[in-house]
Amino acid sequence: MATDPRSLMILVAGPYRSGTGDDPRKLEANVRAMNESALRLFRAGHLPVTGEALALPLLDIAGSTRPGDPLFDEIFHPVAEQLLGRCDAVLRIGGPSEGADRMVAQARAQGKAVYSDPADVPDAR
Repeated sequence: MATDPRSLMILVAGPYRSGTGDDPRKLEANVRAMNESALRLFRAGHLPVTGEALALPLLDIAGSTRPGDPLFDEIFHPVAEQLLGRCDAVLRIGGPSEGADRMVAQARAQGKAVYSDPADVPDAR
């Protein structure tokens, strides 16, 4: 594994709704998986971020009542897309996800690094 002492801002992208049937417990499990990967990146010296960490509180304040409602569509993916523009890289985790795959494609189009395993991300410490 190559080492790069530079700290990166890394978007952790994974499934949120995919395969959950919008079951709140399954949605929370997906958020937890992204946060666990984010913690590993943080401990390696990076600044990890998730679109969920920014979008979900906005959805609550905006009055969204369920995933996929009009407010969700207005806020959820657009937040992640704007966030991606500020990031240096993407870590893609988990199973199938159209949204996470879109983040990966956009990251590659922008010339950003894309990782599929936290172990592949060079430590910044």
